[in-house]
Amino acid sequence: MEYISLEKKVDNYDIEVIIEKYKNGEIKNNDTVKVKGYIHRIRKMSGFAFVILRTSRRLIQSVFTDGESKGSLDNYEEEDTVILTGTIVNDERSKMGFELRVIEIEKLSGPIETLPIVINKKQVDCNIDVLLDNRIITMRNPYERAIFKLVDGILFAFRDFLRKEGFTEFIPPKIVQAGAEGGADMFQIEYFDKLAYLNQSPQMYKQIMVGVFNKVFTTSPVFRAEKHGTRRHINEFEGLDLEMGFIDSFEDIMVLEARMMKYLVDVLNKDYALELEEINLKLPEVKDIPMIKFAEVKDLIAKEYNRPYRDKFDLEPEEEKLIGKYFNEKYNSQFVFVTHYPEKKRPFYAKEDPKDSNYTLSFDLLLNGAEITTGGQRINDYNEQVAKMQRRGMDITQFEDYLTMHKYGMPPHGGLGIGLERLSMKLLQLENIRMTTAFPRDMERLRP
Repeated sequence: MEYISLEKKVDNYDIEVIIEKYKNGEIKNNDTVKVKGYIHRIRKMSGFAFVILRTSRRLIQSVFTDGESKGSLDNYEEEDTVILTGTIVNDERSKMGFELRVIEIEKLSGPIETLPIVINKKQVDCNIDVLLDNRIITMRNPYERAIFKLVDGILFAFRDFLRKEGFTEFIPPKIVQAGAEGGADMFQIEYFDKLAYLNQSPQMYKQIMVGVFNKVFTTSPVFRAEKHGTRRHINEFEGLDLEMGFIDSFEDIMVLEARMMKYLVDVLNKDYALELEEINLKLPEVKDIPMIKFAEVKDLIAKEYNRPYRDKFDLEPEEEKLIGKYFNEKYNSQFVFVTHYPEKKRPFYAKEDPKDSNYTLSFDLLLNGAEITTGGQRINDYNEQVAKMQRRGMDITQFEDYLTMHKYGMPPHGGLGIGLERLSMKLLQLENIRMTTAFPRDMERLRP
């Protein structure tokens, strides 16, 4: 009889483990180590060569010396997976504190064809369609990879912050009978003998779960069948949603989000400094975030920039850009909350402002001139919710399960939704949302 040990196996070939041991003195100058990784680039010089090894987060420079290192570099090429045996040589210029002198290189595997695109430069030099067509390979580029590591950090910080705030994570269904925002712009699917849809929002389910846990969140894919081709939209994205009960005001949600954004930026600065350096980015400082009402900011931007607005019920993309410009210049803030959106443009569950029913107790958070969050207070009274749905001509029989929670008591509650990719795009100052999506889905793209 044999058993599997529960003891954690330390990967001594992992460069992060080697760096940690070097820092605490377990590994010293002239010690021999083994490192696993990919050959990212070989730069041959007279009598020696630099072999750049790519690990999960770093590029490691090692020196292969003719006559001293075993074998020949003629047997190796870019994207070979290898185990490199080398000698530690102290080097203050290195970010690790040392470089490696190659003793030998063991090849584990290698490409059978020439790469279709060059990935070992600072950035991949091609247009976005070529980049995405070759995504399986181009994500290996350190710049591209750094973006996705930072997206990972944003997702981690969202979860970590909310857990520390007492929130419970749950998983909503992706196949639904009806939409949280009506039936428009939804992907229809055949569900045995029934008509069903891919979920466009976890809204109803997170409200239901407030009655269970009080404070809840979910991270789940969201599907929108909108026929757009802009740089800020895709048809499947990762929704970061939260909901909380017993609020005093929808401003409680805004305060929570402001604190969450500060926590998120702090986490990225602390734990993802390598990636921020790779893409040469300084994240915005999160201070007290200004807020302004929708009607006020519409008039303010129209007057400040001599730009009459056409849509009185929503913010146009150009207006969002100008709002970002104004608050950045006047208040040194890349963030701004816009509150009290018109009732006409908000979903059926948005609670109306008791002071003026033409507006809602809702908000958007803008970052660098684009909306990244929509949130607000929800209707928690059964009769009020049914009356609003009827005013909008909705078939309440399709929302029987949703309305059940209202029938049996719901506290004042509210929440918000964030698109992970949109947030990442604006936070990392990228021009296209597809840059933050490993495998984007839009009207034209189903591969890879």
